[in-house]
Amino acid sequence: MEINIIIKAFKELTIEELYTLLKLRNEVFVVEQNCVYLDTDDKDQSSFHLMVFKDNLLAGYTRLVPAGLSYPEVSIGRVVTAAQFRGNGFGKQLMELAIEGCYEKFGKVDIRISAQHHLIKFYGCVGFVTVGDMYMEDGIPHIGMLKRYL
Repeated sequence: MEINIIIKAFKELTIEELYTLLKLRNEVFVVEQNCVYLDTDDKDQSSFHLMVFKDNLLAGYTRLVPAGLSYPEVSIGRVVTAAQFRGNGFGKQLMELAIEGCYEKFGKVDIRISAQHHLIKFYGCVGFVTVGDMYMEDGIPHIGMLKRYL
């Protein structure tokens, strides 16, 4: 299986890459999770986009957000794995790539995420700890999580 890992600023994305990542985000966050919300939130233009292609299919994607845009810290968002690539540890690999991508693009800094509450254990396995209380975001329970750079 051919694996291609790409990190690009918004302006570097090809039209095909942009369409593909937006399609995956909508397939999972809007259709699969049955959540009506505005995915295009004006943060994409200032973020880096990490895409993992397996045999030319977008297997996973995350958005690397600079400090000050979503939170005071750098953040990782829109973490998504295509359905056919789930259940084999790929999600953890995707998050490890996203963490390294943040360090590469923004330096050795703390990283904050807004995690769906049922994924606390998953994000904990890559070093995130909960901060604050559970809250609702787009009708789904979420919690803040932080990975401190040691």
